[in-house]
Amino acid sequence: MTLVSPSLLAADFLHLDRDIAMINESEADWLHLDVMDGVYVPNISFGFPVINAVAKVCRKPLDVHLMIVNPERYIKQVADTGAMMMNVHYEACTHINRTIHEIHEAGMRAGVTLNPGTPVSMLEEVIDDIDMVLLMSVNPGFGGQAFIENTIDKVKRLRKMIDQTERKVLIEVDGGVQQNTAPRLVEAGVDVLVSGSYVFKAADPKQVIANLRRL
Repeated sequence: MTLVSPSLLAADFLHLDRDIAMINESEADWLHLDVMDGVYVPNISFGFPVINAVAKVCRKPLDVHLMIVNPERYIKQVADTGAMMMNVHYEACTHINRTIHEIHEAGMRAGVTLNPGTPVSMLEEVIDDIDMVLLMSVNPGFGGQAFIENTIDKVKRLRKMIDQTERKVLIEVDGGVQQNTAPRLVEAGVDVLVSGSYVFKAADPKQVIANLRRL
């Protein structure tokens, strides 16, 4: 069964209560939260007031993805929201090993994100320490972008690297995940699908989530 983490970024922010109620009632495994600072990526999304409000009503584990500079500064704040996973960009962390261990010490699972142009080989020295790798299949900063085809081969290379370890490291993909790309990603070795517009803009979001889980 594939894990599904719908992206809050594509929800209706005027009616977040309705959309989170839908997530609670659905078969979604997690809720993905993209935090953008307008510096690391060319957009601003939402911060801790929204995350804390969502955490009070969402019954799914929170999958917090920090697209920000110096994410290590906010480890305690993310942990205080009750988040299950804190995901940081490899490219944004000067001392990635230290950040990973500090996330674990705060009681969360540690994820590391790679941008489309960052090779999976950059993770060789930390792959044994992380719980999940998030591969961006679009350039981070905006929803609704077209899927980057090279992601399929990148997933295969990462799966091969992970299989050489003795740990269960999940592979998550975010960007352009829909009916045509999702099956190919799962076949390549993806464990967790992040999907925003494809889920929240659907006529029947709960059915879309159910379909993704069964890939």
